Amino acid sequence: MAKQWVHLALGAALSVTMVAQASADNSKITVFAAASLTNAMQDIATQYQKGKTVEIASSFASSSTLARQIEAGAPADLFISADQKWMDYAVSKDAIKADSRITLLGNSLVVVAPKASKLGDVAIDAKTDWASLLKGGRLAVGDPDHVPAGIYAKEALQKLGAWDTLSPKLAPAEDVRGALALVERDEAPIGIVYGSDAVASKGVKVVGTFPEDSHKKVEYPIAIVKGHDNPTVSAFYTYLKGPEAGAIFQRYGFTTIK
Repeated sequence: MAKQWVHLALGAALSVTMVAQASADNSKITVFAAASLTNAMQDIATQYQKGKTVEIASSFASSSTLARQIEAGAPADLFISADQKWMDYAVSKDAIKADSRITLLGNSLVVVAPKASKLGDVAIDAKTDWASLLKGGRLAVGDPDHVPAGIYAKEALQKLGAWDTLSPKLAPAEDVRGALALVERDEAPIGIVYGSDAVASKGVKVVGTFPEDSHKKVEYPIAIVKGHDNPTVSAFYTYLKGPEAGAIFQRYGFTTIK
């Protein structure tokens, strides 16, 4: 089981600030969170730790990678997924305290271009001229085989009748922040990311927003990992559902769900 977790960890591009013993120490909380939550969760952790002895250790990656690591025994206390599918997966593997699962946040799906791009506002619908937006380049997107942002993007493009044309022109990334980085570096003329990613980035601008009815709602469920329900973890879990954390999530472009 340990070998499987190490293999998964080496294969992922993670932003990890934790030690293997984090969950064994009740003064530390290890959060596995979708990559799109990076900036918001870092700010929330900083705010929460003020005046407390608790340490928040966070690992950010694609929800699929995190769910599989939790299944393999990675030392996570809380899991926040960018879609219901990968939380369902973790529940099906008996890795989650099922009665702690709630939908915490919502998000939007947008098209971004480099900040210096001459592209203006674009209507994203069945008539969108994707070829003129790409100009021979590729469309940056989370890998639609497993990354939630990519799965949402594929669903939306299928609904709008553009998937068959665009699927050979994708630049798939390991997570949504990887797709964002391709656009920030001007290695892709446009990309499909979450609205919150655009808020967090100084290198891109939103040029279009997908209609809400073109894809499933972008939802972020949160749950306590099975066997990790202690007072320290429960207190932070409750804080994440409250107004102080909610204000930070909203500042980064998320919607809070009551």
